Amino acid sequence: MSGGPGPSTAGDQEGLSAGLARDLLGRVVAAQRSWRAPGVSVGVVRDGRLVWSAHVGSARLAPAAVPADDDTQFMIGSVTKTFTALAVMSLRDEGLLSLDDTLETYLPGTTHARVPLRQMLAHASGLQREPVGNIWESLAAPEREEFLAGVEKAEQVLPPHHAFHYSNLAYGLLGEVVKRVTGKDWEQVVRERVLTPLGMTRTGLTPAEDRALGYQVDPYAGTAREEPLFALGATAPFGGLWSTVADLGRYAAYVAAPDDRVVRPETVEEMCRPIIMTDVDGWSGAYGLGFGMGRRGDRVYVGHGGAMPGFLTGLRVRRKEGVGAVVLANATSGALTLKLATDLVEAVLGAEPSLAAPWVPEAPQPELTELLGLWWSEGSPITFYVRDGQLWSRLSEDDPLSETRYAAEGADRFRAVEGRERGELLEVVRDADGSVDKLYFATYAVTRAPLAFADLQA
Repeated sequence: MSGGPGPSTAGDQEGLSAGLARDLLGRVVAAQRSWRAPGVSVGVVRDGRLVWSAHVGSARLAPAAVPADDDTQFMIGSVTKTFTALAVMSLRDEGLLSLDDTLETYLPGTTHARVPLRQMLAHASGLQREPVGNIWESLAAPEREEFLAGVEKAEQVLPPHHAFHYSNLAYGLLGEVVKRVTGKDWEQVVRERVLTPLGMTRTGLTPAEDRALGYQVDPYAGTAREEPLFALGATAPFGGLWSTVADLGRYAAYVAAPDDRVVRPETVEEMCRPIIMTDVDGWSGAYGLGFGMGRRGDRVYVGHGGAMPGFLTGLRVRRKEGVGAVVLANATSGALTLKLATDLVEAVLGAEPSLAAPWVPEAPQPELTELLGLWWSEGSPITFYVRDGQLWSRLSEDDPLSETRYAAEGADRFRAVEGRERGELLEVVRDADGSVDKLYFATYAVTRAPLAFADLQA
């Protein structure tokens, strides 16, 4: 908008080349103008830190235009669901609940007694989209008792796992489950288990006085009207958080390379695996346990979008390369925040791809020596080798999806912990003299020579 503050950039400017930073800024400026959003704030994360950010337009238009910075709070809408999911998963990791628990466990006598937590996390329960009542017209969200009373009037509009069916109602219920398991309010649990460990000090349900204001821009006149503030009350677990570029940068860095601060790293892996496809025709989108997935070309990105009156948010992370982006806009409609977030990550990966670590010779692993080399199973080759101190196998040099990584589980026993046959057992069979005779992997015989099934019976 004319007369507003010009674009500004920040972050660790040594993290990106000047040419790439200029390209990213051009994309953000073009998006803000195309969307006609009062303000757009973005951040790019790589290798665990915010390496670049930009702010175009205004966080507030009146009484004078005020630009945003990395600490300006925007309402992030349904990105909140990922925080609710992490809270649930942290309770699961501690053994305080199971994803196979049904609502009956926590809401005895509910009409939706048979709905499991796992289905609610994945939008696969078939529960109706919204809480009972026209909250998106009145902008009056129910408090706890009213919300729970409405649950009993809500419909299960589809059979479980029939199709992806987005449900704010389900995430409101997950917040209630968190409260009943812990005895604490949902926000307190999220703060203790997610926000504080990640240093997200500017994220919460109550924004500061200097927050961004949300606007709706008239599609013809181009004028901006301030939107009312919508406090979600008991339904906050599906969309009530406020956050900033800096805080969401910390969050994106954690999603890209998780440690034990919130949940186990393998739990984040579990949350980012597809459970249900969101578009069965194109197979370009899916949903896991709180995180959405989007495919562009050969790459799959994880994250979430968010929409509230006056605000649109996009969070996208390419976990394999450790690059992520967050896009915040103070506009009710028109801002394609998830697309821009993906565009920014793609631009970084295209211009400055991550470099692999140099290869170094492996340390001797005498206990694995007898297992290494070429083996055969079902008439096809399978090669066992050492990589980064771990035992691996592959069926084909050209197919990384055929690889499996193993962890020792006892004498002559290994468990597949990553890859094609994750979870299966590899057993070593020895001759009377102690030498290795053959292997059993997932019960299939693995031998040094290519044998037919008839040979195995001889």
